[in-house]
Amino acid sequence: MKASKYAVALFSMTLVFATMTWAVDDKDRSDIEKRIDKSATVLSEVMSTPDHAIPDKIIDHANCIAVIPSLVKIAIGFGGERGKGVATCRTEHGWSAPLPIDVTGGSWGLQLGGQAIDLVLVFMGDRGMEHLMHDHFKIGGDASAAAGPVGRAAAADTDAAMKDEILTYSRARGLFAGIDLSGTVVKQDEDETRILFGKMIKADDILRGRIAPPPASEPFLSVLREVSDQARERDQAANTSPR
Repeated sequence: MKASKYAVALFSMTLVFATMTWAVDDKDRSDIEKRIDKSATVLSEVMSTPDHAIPDKIIDHANCIAVIPSLVKIAIGFGGERGKGVATCRTEHGWSAPLPIDVTGGSWGLQLGGQAIDLVLVFMGDRGMEHLMHDHFKIGGDASAAAGPVGRAAAADTDAAMKDEILTYSRARGLFAGIDLSGTVVKQDEDETRILFGKMIKADDILRGRIAPPPASEPFLSVLREVSDQARERDQAANTSPR
């Protein structure tokens, strides 16, 4: 009986120490590192369901992709949204190091509710990419945006959608129905840029691939490489298959 009690006590102590270690490890990680991991999870989950994924053709032709996990949108008489995430662009050597970004905005109207969503922005063409490489830009003002078509094999709306500068995708978890990004400002998060890279680096240098990706960015870039490679293969297969 004593041996059993000692075993239980030893197991309990081990569990406590392990929990404390995990807590310390998680506490030692910066917010941007946690956000990079969350962004990787969001992108992986969004693309894992064929009927609700971003079309392969859009992923294959995207110049840049931004993921903002848990964008919070609240409305009581007037609306507003706030979130942080990361963005990356294609370079001749693959996807660039992630750029920490901050998303803020607001809209007036008779609204009541609240919502937390995961947001994915897909930047099409050179103009969309150029907007992202500036310090900040306004959606609907500086850059046009439209809700992107859904479904890996979506075809009817894909060609038309690819003409827009930015395609928006959201995954709602709250009670607020719908999303309007008009007036939303996207800008570089300078504080988290310093934390991730150890110093301030301009968005243009990061997104053009002039800076090596830090080790903390690998979870996100690994998922994006896999997603984009698979999308390219399926898109090419669809274009070469007999109709």
